Amino acid sequence: MKSDIAAVGLLHPGSMGAAFAAQLRARGTTVLWCPVGRSEASRKRAEHAGMEAVDDLGQLLRHVDLVVSLCPPAAAEGVAAEAAEHGFRDGTYLEANAITPQRVRAVAACLPDATVIDGSVVGSPPVGGKQPTLYLSGPSRHVARVADLFEGTDVRTRSLGTEIGKASALKLAYSSYQKASRVLAAVAYGLADANGVADELLQIASKRTGSYLTETDYIPKTAARAWRWAPELEDAADLLAESGLPDHFMREIAAALHRWDEVHDRSLTVSHALELLSSADARHTDARTS
Repeated sequence: MKSDIAAVGLLHPGSMGAAFAAQLRARGTTVLWCPVGRSEASRKRAEHAGMEAVDDLGQLLRHVDLVVSLCPPAAAEGVAAEAAEHGFRDGTYLEANAITPQRVRAVAACLPDATVIDGSVVGSPPVGGKQPTLYLSGPSRHVARVADLFEGTDVRTRSLGTEIGKASALKLAYSSYQKASRVLAAVAYGLADANGVADELLQIASKRTGSYLTETDYIPKTAARAWRWAPELEDAADLLAESGLPDHFMREIAAALHRWDEVHDRSLTVSHALELLSSADARHTDARTS
């Protein structure tokens, strides 16, 4: 079914957001973005995705039917507040960041005159044939409009019902395992490497199908993404506590990720990533953030 959404505003086009925009552009949907205050890397991603630049956020909000917020999790409420300050109302706001259900509800409260949909993305950006799933929860008619928008693209959609918070809870439940497992694999490999038994550890892990321990080339990737993953796992810890489940170990994993804060999307070697993970300076960072 052809969606009735003619124009989409995408806030903060990172790698995921720009890939979503490219999928929509390939389907003929207009995607606007505001370059004010954004980096040169964001500009290049937006240009490559075929997004149209506007002069300011107010202009963007006046010309779109749907706003998609895909930004660093820590900034989600601030981005929504900025949209509210610039008069966004009557349209649909897709809160697609990895945050707690409580924070999604705070975003909805910040935009009382708009329809807020809770969304979460599971999977890699839709590039090179990859097909992530966009989970949606919220008012049925508006969820259906978003689903229609992505029909025929590499973004699969799935509705989780009308209750705001379902999509975010699912994302954090998944992230609490998937991302924490990557960190645990890095720590385990670092321990083995420091004691001269890394090859033996890999030999053991290779006998177990799908073990993250064999994917040592993912350790630098984990380090580069730590600045985004740590706040996400901190939100997962908050949700664990809210649900009456143990949260301390998840906070410790987030603290381990903070040891890589300085990397911030840079390329580095496995040995450098492990050096940062075990450095004295990093232990001091843990103490400050605990």
